[in-house]
Amino acid sequence: MSPAFGTCYDPTGAAHGIPTFPWRLAPDGLATRRQLRARGLRPGGQAVTAQVMRRNCRRGGVQVAYLYLVAGAKPVRPMTPAKCAALDRAMTARRTCPACQRDAGYCIPTSLGMCVTCAYPEEQRAA
Repeated sequence: MSPAFGTCYDPTGAAHGIPTFPWRLAPDGLATRRQLRARGLRPGGQAVTAQVMRRNCRRGGVQVAYLYLVAGAKPVRPMTPAKCAALDRAMTARRTCPACQRDAGYCIPTSLGMCVTCAYPEEQRAA
């Protein structure tokens, strides 16, 4: 057994507090949030049942994904008209430049705080 596999395999939860499995080797009946969402489900308030873990050599640590029981998952709540309208307003606010008050057509970078045209006007004139 490789050392990476050994640190990620703890089905009893003795080392990590909850059952831990290597990446892609979780038992049937458990799923991550994304996997639940793909099936049209959500965790529904249930506690984390287990986790999958793998080493990440680039970041010098491990990646962890929490697992939930598929049997205890609930269906995703439907999108209401009010929630849809609120989401539209939020996205419009993210696309609107505070300097020129125009819809940039993309989300304004937080590093600039304004659209690219307003942030770099000299390059726009040269082009």
